[in-house]
Amino acid sequence: MVRGTEEIPGECQGTAAMVDWFNVALWSLVGTWILVVGTLLLMLWQNLQTQKLNSANAVMNLRERFDSPRMRAARRHLSERLLKQAHQDISNLEVITFFELVGTLTHRKVLEDDLVWEAFGGWVTAYYWALRNPVDMIGDLRRSMSDPLIFHEFEWLQQRILAIDRRRLGPGASSAAPAAADSERFMMRESKLESI
Repeated sequence: MVRGTEEIPGECQGTAAMVDWFNVALWSLVGTWILVVGTLLLMLWQNLQTQKLNSANAVMNLRERFDSPRMRAARRHLSERLLKQAHQDISNLEVITFFELVGTLTHRKVLEDDLVWEAFGGWVTAYYWALRNPVDMIGDLRRSMSDPLIFHEFEWLQQRILAIDRRRLGPGASSAAPAAADSERFMMRESKLESI
């Protein structure tokens, strides 16, 4: 009997050793998965931060372009014509094309819309309103070229800017913005721009 009792503890020790290896393997697997998920989350966070930084840099570069001597001259030319309601004399569409590009980049989520709102919001709504009122220059271009998509991203951008305005102003704000007065004020300032 002594011999039988000696073998039983040996068998229990072997089983205990197997259970310990199982626990070690299980915890190693769990630890590996935690490390993998943590690494993926860190990479996702870094990717989001990189996208934000790239968007901010792109907006700053676009803002520099917007304030360049050439663009300031184009803005002055367009605003003067819009104030005089001389829509037939508008030959330079560089400002509108610029806002079309900004709208495209924002719509495709290359640029963050809140950054674009901060950098260009007032100009977008002012120029859009002035180009659509009292003469619908964008509509006229669309009809004359038989292309309903001309400057559609500029139009989308203007709607997005207005949505951000409403969100920022809150529910108690007036829903009807004084678009004509704001646009005229912007156009007056733009018409007096000088090249830097």
